[in-house]
Amino acid sequence: MSKTTEQTAIKGAGGRTKTEIAPPRSGKGITKWGRSRGKRFAIRVCVGSGGLAAGSQDVINAFYRALKANRLNPGVEKKNVNKTGCRGFCSRDVLVDVILGDERHTYQNVKPEYVSRIVKEHIIEGEPVKEWLVGPDYYAFHEEQSKVILSQCGKIDPEDISAYMRVGGYRGARKALNLDPFEVIQEVKEAGLRGRGGGGFPTGLKWEFCSRARGDEKYIICNAFESAPGAFMDRAVIEGNPHAIIEGLIIGGFAIGAHTGIIYTRKEYTLTRERVGAAIEQAREKGYLGKNIFNKRFDFDIEVKLCASAFIGGEESALVASIEGKRGVPRAKPPFMVNKGLWGKPTAINNVETLANIPFIMRNGASWYADIGTEKSAGTKVFALTGAVKNTGMIEVPIGITLREVIYDIGGGMERKNRKLKAVQTGGPTGGCIPSSHIDMRVDYESLVSIGSIMGSGSMVVMDEGTCMVDMTKYFISIMESESCGKCVPCRIGSKRVLEILTRITEGNGKEEDIDLLLELGNSIHQSSLCGFGRSLPNPVLSTINFFRDEYEAHIREGRCPANACRSLRRYTVSNDLCKMCGKCCRVCPSEAINWEKRQAAAINKSKCVRCGACYDACPFDAIM
Repeated sequence: MSKTTEQTAIKGAGGRTKTEIAPPRSGKGITKWGRSRGKRFAIRVCVGSGGLAAGSQDVINAFYRALKANRLNPGVEKKNVNKTGCRGFCSRDVLVDVILGDERHTYQNVKPEYVSRIVKEHIIEGEPVKEWLVGPDYYAFHEEQSKVILSQCGKIDPEDISAYMRVGGYRGARKALNLDPFEVIQEVKEAGLRGRGGGGFPTGLKWEFCSRARGDEKYIICNAFESAPGAFMDRAVIEGNPHAIIEGLIIGGFAIGAHTGIIYTRKEYTLTRERVGAAIEQAREKGYLGKNIFNKRFDFDIEVKLCASAFIGGEESALVASIEGKRGVPRAKPPFMVNKGLWGKPTAINNVETLANIPFIMRNGASWYADIGTEKSAGTKVFALTGAVKNTGMIEVPIGITLREVIYDIGGGMERKNRKLKAVQTGGPTGGCIPSSHIDMRVDYESLVSIGSIMGSGSMVVMDEGTCMVDMTKYFISIMESESCGKCVPCRIGSKRVLEILTRITEGNGKEEDIDLLLELGNSIHQSSLCGFGRSLPNPVLSTINFFRDEYEAHIREGRCPANACRSLRRYTVSNDLCKMCGKCCRVCPSEAINWEKRQAAAINKSKCVRCGACYDACPFDAIM
C-alpha cells in the first residue's frame, strides 16, 4: 500500500499491518485557504446501505444543486460528486468527504440543508465548517484497523468499473490467466488464506480438490447469503466493491477449470443485486466476462441467483439444493461439494470475503498476504462490531488481534462508563460467549474454538453488566429454533427442548436439574446433528454455563436475575430516603400499582405491579430500585 494523505500502511505489534486514516494535517483539522475558487476539489458521499438509509441520495442531489447555483463546473457537476461504498462507521452517516487541493475533511451526520453552507464556506472560501466535522474518535476507529478488502470501500465509486481499475482492479485476474491453473492454486495455498465463511477451511486446498475432481463441467459459487442477525459485512463488501468479487470468481474459475460462476444472494438485498448486476454488465462490456476473456483462451461468465430468507440457506449443501430448485435443506456428507455439488458436478463454494481477498493475493503475492495475521491464519477478518460498545460498525482487523484491542482501541470502550465489560459473543447466534476475564485472548480460529466459540459469520456483540447471560442465551436459541430446517431430529426437537428450559429459568420456574439437563442436551445436539448449523447450535448454552453458571444458579435457586434483566424476576421497591414525592412514577404506571399522594412517598402495590419498568425509567432521583 503506498503512502497517501488518506491511508498509510504501518506495522503494528507483532508485525501486523495496520491501516491509518490520517486526520487533516493542520492541527485541529482546519486549513485556511482564503478564497479557493479555481482549486481542484472533489466530494465523496457514502452510498452504502447505511448511507442511503440516512438520506445520502438527497445529500448528493443537494450538492448538484449547490454546485450549479454557485457556477462550479456548471453542467458537469457530477464529475466532482462521487459515490462511495460503506465507510464502516455507519452511525455517523451520511458521511461526506470534501477534498480541496491536497487536503481532505470528513463531515458526519450530513443533511441536505447543510450542503449549501459546506459549498459556500468550505469549497468556495476554503474554511471548513468546524461543527460538522468528524472528531478524533472517527480517526481512532479507523487507524487501528488493517484494511485489505475494505481498503477501497469508502473511496471508489462502486458503480464505476474505471474507478476500480484505477486502483489496480483486474490486474490480479490478468496475472492469473498468464499462469498455469496449478500455479494460481499454489499462490493461494502459500498465502495461507482460509475460508471466511465460518469453518476456516484452507481456500487453496479446496480449489485443489475441486480442480482434481473428475467432471466435464465445474462451478464456482460466491455465497453472499449472510443470514446471521447483526452480520452485514458481506453485504457491505459486495455493495462497496462488487468488481473485487467478480475478479475473485474469475481467478477461482480459472484455477479449478470452471466456466460458470454464480453469485447466490438474498432476494431482499435489493442494493446488492443492483450493484453486482451492473458490475457484471460492465465487466462483459470490457471483455472481462464472456468468451476468450482478457483475450485468452478461457471462457467465463457469471450469473446471479436469488433466494428467500432462511438461516439454513447459507449452508453449502442447502445452498446448492436451492439453486437447483429444491427445498433448501442440508444433506449428509460425503460426497463433498468439490466432488459432487451443483447439478452433481464438482463445485467450489466461497463466501464474499474469501473471494474479495483473491485479487489482492494475486496482485501483491502470497508472501505479502502471509505476513498479515498469524502463522496458522493469514490475512484479515471483517467483523460487525455491535452491542454495548461506544463505536459500532464494520471493521477489518488482522487475524490474531486481541479482543481488548478491538473493544477499546477501535470500539472506544464501553458505551456506558458506569458499566463494565461482561462478555463478547462471536460468530453469530451459533457462536459462544467469551467472558471479560479472557479479554486478552487472540481472535483466531483455533483460539475461539478452544474457548467454546467460533469465527462464524464475523459478528461480534459486546455485552456489559446489564446483560443477563441466561436471557441472552434464550434469545440466541430462539432464533435458531425458529430457523432450524427440521430435517434432523436432534436439531429440530433438541432446540425446542433447550428453549423451553431456558424460558422457564428466566421466568423463575427453573429446576435444580435444569443446568445438567441443558449440558446433556447440548452435547447430544452437537454430536448428532446433520450439519454445522445443528452442531454449533449448543455453543451459546455450553459457553454461558461454563463461564456464567452462577447466573443460572441465581435464577433457579434464588429466583433472582443478577443483571435485573429478566422481567419475570424483577421486584420494584421505592426508597423512602431518596423519594422526592414528585409523583412522576405514579403518572406513568399503566396498572395503577403505585400509591401516591402529595407530600407523601410513593409505594408500590406488588399484587398489581406488572414489572414493566415504566416507573424505574421515569424516576429522576433513582428512588425506585
